[in-house]
Amino acid sequence: MPNSLFGPLDPAPDAGWQDAPDRKGFLTDTSVCIGCKACEVACKEWNMLPEDGLDLLGSSFDNSKSLGASTWRQVKFIEQPGRGDDTVLGRQPVDLGMPGLRPDDEALPAALDAAPAADGKPDFRWLMSSDVCKHCTHAGCLDVCPTGSLFRTEFGTVVVQDEICNGCGYCVAACPFGVIERRPGSKGEVTNAGVAQKCTLCYDRIGAGQTPACAQACPTESIQFGDVAELRERGRARVETLHEQGYASARMYGDDPHDGVGGTGAMFLLLDEPEVYGLPPDPVVTTKDLADIFRKGGVGGLTLLVGVALSFLGGRR
Repeated sequence: MPNSLFGPLDPAPDAGWQDAPDRKGFLTDTSVCIGCKACEVACKEWNMLPEDGLDLLGSSFDNSKSLGASTWRQVKFIEQPGRGDDTVLGRQPVDLGMPGLRPDDEALPAALDAAPAADGKPDFRWLMSSDVCKHCTHAGCLDVCPTGSLFRTEFGTVVVQDEICNGCGYCVAACPFGVIERRPGSKGEVTNAGVAQKCTLCYDRIGAGQTPACAQACPTESIQFGDVAELRERGRARVETLHEQGYASARMYGDDPHDGVGGTGAMFLLLDEPEVYGLPPDPVVTTKDLADIFRKGGVGGLTLLVGVALSFLGGRR
């Protein structure tokens, strides 16, 4: 299969793997996530990631601000006052800001003791989602890495080789999801300080036929591991079920091989717009236009060369 910077393809064979197994990935079903953070803990324990914050942020019931070099799984807590689901409360404007008290909730004890709505249904809902590296079909981080420290595995995932990374940071700017990051700290004091780090989809575990640590620890099976093609169909079937139950805003994210990154290996079933979860609505791999840029640059250079040659030949007459 010829190499491509954009469009649908099977990433492992495209990277040169012969007889590669079916592509592996995640399906994170946010409709059953309870925010327990078991996935975060399991990920840190298995991958021996350093502690990077235990205090609540103040802007959310959370202590892990975002994905980063030492947080490869991050559970998001998003409160939506004024709506439960599309059928129960109707479509309400979505505030994309972080959760906070509404003006009429300033008297917190009174709000807590307030009677439920007339129909007995809640006037808010929690959206919880465990975020992770997307393991894109077209991974900008991998495309721009000058040392080959990032590589495509036989399972179609993208992994950083710590001992090869020189900490240049090109991959950080190339990720459309803001996932990868260089680990802060001083060398000798912090493991892999200055080295780009992100989820490996537990390459060591799946290579031994095991389930990734986060999926293994999830008590509600919100995080499901398996073949990407099967997970994609499973997620779409779940969306249809949720639509029948009245959750008209339920949707899949990352399952379209024709999107800006060629589809992702880590897909999400969302209950609202991607922006509500801090996800870009239309991610595009940053290297998409490289081929066109080089082509146009070559034409421009050739045109300049022809112009110089004609000028030189004309000057000799």
